[in-house]
Amino acid sequence: MNKEDNFGRLLALLLITLGICLGMYYLPDTLFGQKIKKVDLLSDLRVKTRSLSMDSLRRQLEEPDTLQIDSVALRDSVVRSTGIDSAALALRDSLYNVMYSVQGADSLGTHIEDYSVGHIGLKRFFAALRKRDELKRPVRVAFLGDSFIEGDIVVADLRSALQKAFGGRGVGFVPIASVAAQFRPTVELQSKGWRTWSMLTDHEHGYTLSGMMFEPEGETASVSVKTTHRYPELETVSSLKFLYEQNTGTLMNLHYNGLPDTIREALPPATGITQYEQKGTFTEASFSFTATEGFRALGVALEDNSGVVVDNYSLRGNSGMILTRLDSARCRSLNEVRPYDLIILQYGLNVVSDSVMQYGWYRSRMLEAVRHVQSCFPQADVLLLGVSDRSHQEDGTFETMPAVLALLHTQRQIARQAGIPFWNTFGGMGGENSMVRFVENNWASKDYTHLSFRGGREVATALFNALLLEKEFYDEADKVAY
Repeated sequence: MNKEDNFGRLLALLLITLGICLGMYYLPDTLFGQKIKKVDLLSDLRVKTRSLSMDSLRRQLEEPDTLQIDSVALRDSVVRSTGIDSAALALRDSLYNVMYSVQGADSLGTHIEDYSVGHIGLKRFFAALRKRDELKRPVRVAFLGDSFIEGDIVVADLRSALQKAFGGRGVGFVPIASVAAQFRPTVELQSKGWRTWSMLTDHEHGYTLSGMMFEPEGETASVSVKTTHRYPELETVSSLKFLYEQNTGTLMNLHYNGLPDTIREALPPATGITQYEQKGTFTEASFSFTATEGFRALGVALEDNSGVVVDNYSLRGNSGMILTRLDSARCRSLNEVRPYDLIILQYGLNVVSDSVMQYGWYRSRMLEAVRHVQSCFPQADVLLLGVSDRSHQEDGTFETMPAVLALLHTQRQIARQAGIPFWNTFGGMGGENSMVRFVENNWASKDYTHLSFRGGREVATALFNALLLEKEFYDEADKVAY
């Protein structure tokens, strides 16, 4: 047998072996009910490339941000809008750096990263807390987010912690209808006869923070709410409110606390957001409406008119970028009846993707959204939360998606450019692969994305502690500067 024949046979054998390996790589995930481990000839190279990518992303989070910020323009803007002089702002900067011994990024989520000039990004909120007994209204927080906070996950425990520390009762705003109504444990909600409009799909109407509005489908419509015992602060409230934004001659019947008496009256006409209120002691209420032509409603509020109120404005599937479409006039109208001191923005789960590692496009659009929220609610501070941990499966093991780190870096840049406070939710959860630990502890669902209520308590506690730490800085800075 000559050398050419040997070479030909060897080549044929190699090709057959390669074909078999490739065929084994493209086998289905399961066969006859059994999970199959695929053959991947490039697995070592793939792991190395993935590791290099994660190392690069980690360094990006830890190194000083090279994003160019016009700090002089930001400082001048702060001086004009607040009346605080440059010397006082510089003193606050110095105190901030001494207190935290670090400037900027916090990988652990232990403190708020305040990127405002003079670190006054939460000054309005903390001032409202300090003067809450003089406000003659509750300190109000609006918590905007996606399905991460749906059903009051995270928000419920943050609300409870704030109300325990600073007073107040009640769940706050509740939309007329919600996809999460059946599993939300902080309020019982039932509604009938409404058509739901959402700014996710509707571009004809104007919207405010809830991103939803409701119109009766026929001549009658109803909604009922009932308090729960999930948290002591939610059991009873002293103020029952109904919010609507359009009305001509709607008639309302109101039953509350299971009493036989009925309040019957015509709702005042309205072309802007209007609040109907009853005061007393409430545990449940049922509203029914007739003569509803032209009637447009938003929701019910169960709360006290003192302490702290935290409204959950979750909207499943929201990336946050649609906030640029908030109607300024409606937001001003809402602010007249429900003035907010702090607006928290939680987004990212509907943006992060395994196939995307560059989020500059998101930075520009979300920066525009943040600035629009600021213009709609100029009396409120805005706090941006970073994306939470999310895992994907690699070779049978769940681990943090590299894209999470990339998006987190982008969100921190948004906060720097906007000059607002930022909190690292990813770090507050424990950083890399924390979602795996959450799932193992039953603190998160098996999709390795969404938290359970127990996991929400962990995140809420970390955020609350970061806010308290930031409040200490404000208390000390105000003593020194003023």
